[in-house]
Amino acid sequence: MSRMEDISTPKRTKEIIQRHGFSFKKSLGQNFLIDQNILGKIVGAAELDETKGALEIGPGIGALTQKLAETAGKVTAVEIDQRLIPILEEVLEPYGHVRVIHGDVLKLDLREVIEREYADQTGVSVVANLPYYVTTPIIMKLLEEHLPLENIVVMIQKEVAERMAASPGGKEYGSLSIAVQYYCEPELVCTVPHTVFIPQPNVDSAVIRLKVRQEAPVEVEDEAFFFTVVQASFAQRRKTISNNLKTRFFASEGREELERLLGEAEILPSRRAETLSLEEFARLSNVLKQAGLK
Repeated sequence: MSRMEDISTPKRTKEIIQRHGFSFKKSLGQNFLIDQNILGKIVGAAELDETKGALEIGPGIGALTQKLAETAGKVTAVEIDQRLIPILEEVLEPYGHVRVIHGDVLKLDLREVIEREYADQTGVSVVANLPYYVTTPIIMKLLEEHLPLENIVVMIQKEVAERMAASPGGKEYGSLSIAVQYYCEPELVCTVPHTVFIPQPNVDSAVIRLKVRQEAPVEVEDEAFFFTVVQASFAQRRKTISNNLKTRFFASEGREELERLLGEAEILPSRRAETLSLEEFARLSNVLKQAGLK
């Protein structure tokens, strides 16, 4: 294979799949992208150059990996499907600065991988076409482990991307929105029709860039407790914040105490969680923490 030959064309993708006798596993959510324009937008959003590294999750047969290799100083791709490893090693052979790791990204020590693979790079971004079924666990692992990342640029289900970027007040806004926005600044890059994949998924996708914050935008006394309060507040979306928190934190006689604490946090008990901003959730969790709630 010559360096210039694109993996991502429909013809080339089908040729590689057929030559290796590869069959798609539905359980792994395998959908290979065959649109060079979308691949260009993904790589562009990651703001890479020869001094920066890219960590790819789920490279498939290497279409995105190839584009990353043409831009980044170092690329490490983590693939869970053993059957794809020899294919990747063959098609990426011209790129000496690409390394393929066989493993489950949810079980890997990513901090160790980043420290080992990118010691000579000025920054690292995660860039990936993520399987729908593990999108949220993977992204939350990347964020909760406070990894030294600049950007997380991922193609995911359109509906999930909209939830991550949602503002207070809409039906898309929820605990995922708050978690992502606590750690990152989200930006929708583009929507991706289901027709540009082999095989075609049932729903459309979107590319989202999560610019990782160097420090949280709000001050919380206890990060884990903050997220507990957020989860409890959204437990039943149609209920008021007062009713959801009462169910989680207070016995039957605790309503007056809860309403006093909500007043201290300057939040009306009749509001629903979807109307509260990140700042209001931070203030609420700090008040509840100071009151000794667990």
